[in-house]
Amino acid sequence: MSARFSLWVALATLATAPAAATRFDQIADSVGGEVERVWNIEGFLRVRETLRYNLDLDHGLTPSGDALFPTPPGDPAAQLLHGADMRLRLDLSAHTLGGGVGVFVRLDLLDNLSLGSTPDGIPSASVSQRPAESALRVKRAYGVALTPLGFLAAGRMGNHWGLGLISHGGDCRDCDGGDASDRIAFITALGGHLWALAYDFTATGPLASRPGGGPAVDVDPTDNVHTVTLAMLKSVSDATRLRRLKADRTTVEYGLVLSHRFQDNDAPADYLPVADAEPLQASQVMRRGFRATAVDLWARVTLPWMRLELEGAVLVGAIEQASLIPGVLLDGEVESLQIGVAFESDFGPHDGVIRGGFDAGYASGDPAPGFGVNPQVTDAPPKAGDLDGAQAIPGRDNRVDNFRFHPNYRIDKILFREILGTITDAIYVRPHLRWEIATIGPGTLHFDFAGVMSWAADSASTPGGTQALGIELDPSLEYQTRDGFGIGVDYAVLFPLSGLDNGVAGISAAPAQLTRFWVSYAF
Repeated sequence: MSARFSLWVALATLATAPAAATRFDQIADSVGGEVERVWNIEGFLRVRETLRYNLDLDHGLTPSGDALFPTPPGDPAAQLLHGADMRLRLDLSAHTLGGGVGVFVRLDLLDNLSLGSTPDGIPSASVSQRPAESALRVKRAYGVALTPLGFLAAGRMGNHWGLGLISHGGDCRDCDGGDASDRIAFITALGGHLWALAYDFTATGPLASRPGGGPAVDVDPTDNVHTVTLAMLKSVSDATRLRRLKADRTTVEYGLVLSHRFQDNDAPADYLPVADAEPLQASQVMRRGFRATAVDLWARVTLPWMRLELEGAVLVGAIEQASLIPGVLLDGEVESLQIGVAFESDFGPHDGVIRGGFDAGYASGDPAPGFGVNPQVTDAPPKAGDLDGAQAIPGRDNRVDNFRFHPNYRIDKILFREILGTITDAIYVRPHLRWEIATIGPGTLHFDFAGVMSWAADSASTPGGTQALGIELDPSLEYQTRDGFGIGVDYAVLFPLSGLDNGVAGISAAPAQLTRFWVSYAF
């Protein structure tokens, strides 16, 4: 076995360790076999430094008075923003001696903490960092048991499907967040496939304390949000796929998931900012009538010289009453039809020096101004030329049709990751190349390059009023050892096109650059 292939196997095995199980098949694989250790701890420490240059694109303010990206208040003409952050992740697992029962916990310490953000005392006189608030975050805590009929899992567990378009567990080194669901799931094998049925406690409340303490009581079950998911999956572990590659065998994997979410009533005063908090009353509970259904198909074909992977999702939803003010009703339902597709490919020998491929994707758009990535309920309606804003204005525009990829599904380093925040209302193509430069000591030095060209699905969403968004070039250099140490530098330059111009003020967008240095220690 070559040193390159050995390293690949080691890294893939680490990425799918039981304590980090996220997909239905990984959860099922986390118990049921012999275990070497009853207790296990794995994880990584990550530190990143990022330099951002002109990410506001010299665009000026939008019609609503916002910049495309934050600028330094002390020097608005300055172009450079920089900052460092870190994360220590611990994945803990405990198994019974027979391996049939396991409990798993994920802890993130100093999670995405900005370095230097907690000076002790006056900043100029600080000689230490004070303990960060919320320094420890319990991301997951769940159990899995093998029963005569299948696997039963319960608790707060990771949630990932396919390439991660809709749900993404955030297990990667460079991921910033990740999905976790308060879930009860049953997984069983039937007809050569895994079948999973899950119920999620998506949202519960308002809550009230009980006399004598103990768990809080959900005082109004009618406003809870419920999610039911049915999945069918045929897949293998990463280690199995790599063994089949070495034996020159083809692996075909696929899956289909159907998920339905619903909420009958709502109590907006429980989560909206209000001047004076008051106990929940009957007058604060209002009809919502929310229904949403997602269908997601994923498939992957892996050959010794090629990988093809595809995920496509359709979301259909409706809200009978969109008003957030009890007693104030709006006419007409708010409806939604959203479509997202992502395709990835790699060509070249799996243990070769050079591999390349071509990726592409589509996220449906909406003709409302702005991309609708992160609209706030308290914001005013967006204006033509804004970068973001609500995609529905009930009574005037009762549709929200922009599909939003999960923020952890990344194809670039500037436009979608930094400026927009995710892929939505867009079409993109992405050729890419990976070159293994050399084997140095216990690791390998890699060079990666990707070029991304993107367009808006609906020109009315862009600041410039046209579809062309930009061309981005993303080279990276990385050294990774089989011992778990990694270090690298990423660079990116975005050449914005007419869709990112300031169409109102007649200002052409200028190029942006980004450099990110990172180091990680896995164990």
